[in-house]
Amino acid sequence: MPTTLLAIESSCDDTSASVLMDGEILSNCVANQDAHRLYGGVVPEVASRAHQINIIPVVDLAIRQAGIKKTDLDAVAFTRGPGLMGSLIVGVAFAKSLALSLNIPLIEVNHMDAHVLAHFAEDPKPKFPFLCLTVSGGHTQIVKVSAPDRMEVLGQTLDDAAGEAFDKTGKLLGLEYPAGPIIDKLAQQGKPVYDFPEPRIPDLDFSFSGLKTSILYFLKEKIKEDPEFIEQHLNDICASVQDRIVSILLKRLRKAARRTGIKEIAIAGGVSANSALRSGLSEMGRKEGWQTYIPKFEYCTDNAAMIAVAGYFKYQAGQFTDQSVQPAARF
Repeated sequence: MPTTLLAIESSCDDTSASVLMDGEILSNCVANQDAHRLYGGVVPEVASRAHQINIIPVVDLAIRQAGIKKTDLDAVAFTRGPGLMGSLIVGVAFAKSLALSLNIPLIEVNHMDAHVLAHFAEDPKPKFPFLCLTVSGGHTQIVKVSAPDRMEVLGQTLDDAAGEAFDKTGKLLGLEYPAGPIIDKLAQQGKPVYDFPEPRIPDLDFSFSGLKTSILYFLKEKIKEDPEFIEQHLNDICASVQDRIVSILLKRLRKAARRTGIKEIAIAGGVSANSALRSGLSEMGRKEGWQTYIPKFEYCTDNAAMIAVAGYFKYQAGQFTDQSVQPAARF
């Protein structure tokens, strides 16, 4: 009999459900929350209430798209954390209730591990061991992946994440939230003519708070000279900011690859959808002799397919949890 899992992701502001059968993704449904654009960032209480509204329709859609019935499910995988507590509570409570009603096992999944394992949603798949640069609005880290359940963080941000640097820069420029995709689009029409400093951080760690401060002071100084500076040079500003963020990420990744001798290199997380990062990784990979893995856009941002893949590895290993499990904002 085939093994069929339902996966639920609700760590932030996207409600997602996915069905996986014997390692193959049959559906991956996501309900986005556009309301946060009004606030310039995710409001936890608003996100939690929206999850309550969205979760039943999204799960129902995922099951129907997969062409199965609820009674066909063998287990329910879910994001336990990290994430926003109010958002996680909705997904965890639903997963526990559904599993209890169907008398099937529960599988808890670490959200960050799932981003890494999203590469196993389809071919080509990286070979173990591989390095994964995981970049999102809340995390930036380089992970050595020796097996699905053996991951070692080699370097991580000491303060802000790369995605946060994009979003906060966007706020300074008067762009809508989330600003990352907008900056990416505008950058393609500009040139990186402004030189922003690269943080001097030892080893394989990252820091983006200083970069954000330098962008702030740069804009203040330029606006003093010309109040219309941002409007007149927006594309070049975006290109310059993006160029610096991407160069910081790739230089650290290259350092990690040379230190470990690993040539299987992947990227994951929401910022891995950035066109400059994707093209930069491909170019660096050719120069360094790497085999690079870049996920489809739908597997970059928060989605339940990655939870399903991570859950399937755990199912095969018999790693289940019970009804006493609770969400964890910090995992």
